[in-house]
Amino acid sequence: MHAVSLDVLPPFGETALLLDLDGTLLDLAPRPDAVVVPAELPETLRSLRDRLGGAVAVVTGRPVEFVDSLLGDAVCAVAGEHGGAMRRAPGAPVERPALPAPPAEWLAVAERLAVAHPGLLVEQKARGFAVHFRAAPEAGGSVHDALAALLVGQSAFELLKAHMLWEVRPCGMDKGKAVEALMALPPFSGRRPLFIGDDVTDEDAIRAARAAGGAGYQVDAAFGSPAAVRGWLRRSAAAGRWLALPGA
Repeated sequence: MHAVSLDVLPPFGETALLLDLDGTLLDLAPRPDAVVVPAELPETLRSLRDRLGGAVAVVTGRPVEFVDSLLGDAVCAVAGEHGGAMRRAPGAPVERPALPAPPAEWLAVAERLAVAHPGLLVEQKARGFAVHFRAAPEAGGSVHDALAALLVGQSAFELLKAHMLWEVRPCGMDKGKAVEALMALPPFSGRRPLFIGDDVTDEDAIRAARAAGGAGYQVDAAFGSPAAVRGWLRRSAAAGRWLALPGA
């Protein structure tokens, strides 16, 4: 649990705002493809983007293309797939570092799991895949064991746990590295990062933001819910300054 203090928030005009998606900006849904974007959210993000010189980004495990399908040009940049893909500006091409893709047989194993356990959902990404078990929580252990067995004896991929899912991804990717990469680019460079996330996968980004002289918060500790995050962002955008955190 991270301490909540308004004192460490970067000055509003010097902030680079970096936000997780699921569980932070959006409420979690029974299926990852069933998330809902509240009507006011894109306008809130555009207002913040305008006030912060464009320095607003989403940092997520989701594919960049999925984020763009939800938010359009509401944010400047998107770092997707835990840093495995990046779009620097609206309309810019998606860039991917030279990372391996998992063998096709691994994805086939995941698909067979989904057939054997109704409710499982396989989410394919450019450099990996995730198996969601929110709709079949009793299958979480079986998913872990089957995917962990695939990774035995190799060092190119790792198994990551997040909210009701297990994900196979290339080693060397995490949201902390994504934050560092964004902060080296305009319009983020020269600013102080403020990162907000909700999951264990966001801890790397929180540490990176703090190491860069900024701040990082977990939703549960500082806000309580995605709705509270959205409300705080909306009110802060209208005020032109960071308001007191709901959990402070």
